Amino acid sequence: MTVPVVETERLVLRGWRPEDRAPMARANADAEVTRWIGDGAPLDRAASDAFVDAIVEQWRARGFGLWAVEERAGGAMLGLCGLSVPWFLPSVLPAVEIGWRLERSAWGRGYATEAAAAALAHAFDDLGLTEVIATIFPENIRSVRVAEKLGMVRTGERNHPSGACVAVYRIRP
Repeated sequence: MTVPVVETERLVLRGWRPEDRAPMARANADAEVTRWIGDGAPLDRAASDAFVDAIVEQWRARGFGLWAVEERAGGAMLGLCGLSVPWFLPSVLPAVEIGWRLERSAWGRGYATEAAAAALAHAFDDLGLTEVIATIFPENIRSVRVAEKLGMVRTGERNHPSGACVAVYRIRP
């Protein structure tokens, strides 16, 4: 499957390349980056590479997935953003979730919002989805702000497998 390339003013959302594994592994090893993802534990290189493999397979299996996010100026790989199925939270299924994960040096620059807005446009305009959700730990203020900037509305909470509650945000075209 050919992964579509989506360009924004400052970013390129694209398929994964072998050279993306090292920067993604650095981000996944950063406890501040992984703090609000799953159980919050950083990933070692093998687990990070397996995660990237799963992303690539999702593109093949579903026709959508998480893009590698690259900065247009200079081409630095910043992290990921895109769509997935939140299999870990059966109470929201069937659903497609938007997510983002950027290295710390990219935080506070509006990149997550910019990338996520492009991913939502792809979801609604190209894939014809009628709703996209986000599941966010309420204490993750940065991601809550991104969801709100995107126009997502908090519609409830669900129990996360970690034992904590996550807020469920939704948006329709």
